[in-house]
Amino acid sequence: MAVQQVLMEIAGVRMDVPSAQPVVVLREVEGGRHLPIWIGTNEATSIVFAVQGIEPPRPLTHDLVLSVATAFGRTLTRVRIHTVEEGVFHAALEFSDGTVVDSRASDAIALAARTDCPILCTETVLDEAGLVMSGDGELREPAPGEGEPQLPPETQVEQFRDFLDNVDPEDF
Repeated sequence: MAVQQVLMEIAGVRMDVPSAQPVVVLREVEGGRHLPIWIGTNEATSIVFAVQGIEPPRPLTHDLVLSVATAFGRTLTRVRIHTVEEGVFHAALEFSDGTVVDSRASDAIALAARTDCPILCTETVLDEAGLVMSGDGELREPAPGEGEPQLPPETQVEQFRDFLDNVDPEDF
């Protein structure tokens, strides 16, 4: 059985107040879950520069990695966050020639931000570490079924009409 991959996007980089450590937050493109990943300051800077289009006077490490890949005729096609073990996220870089390279999630995200390649996350990782945004803007554990993609309103109305057509007062 294939592992289900979920398309993610960078929602932002924030500072975790209690730990004074940067956190990159990924957001499900078609859903309500967020994935916070605590990262180092160098990776945070690299991601923010890429997202904001800031070009440093000299290439950062992630720029160098992409330059080396380009020099060898490769392009980054996607990154996959595939495992979380004891709070440590593991990722893979997938290149145009089929080469797959193990990576820290923070480095994979920094590279993806420079290339606009897809960031994928396994459903298993999202189930284990994904959070949802509460009404007050705080990330929290999802309630059962929360964060899953919503059906279109037309489908919801149709399902409700089917329910009304088939409901029996004796059911209550």
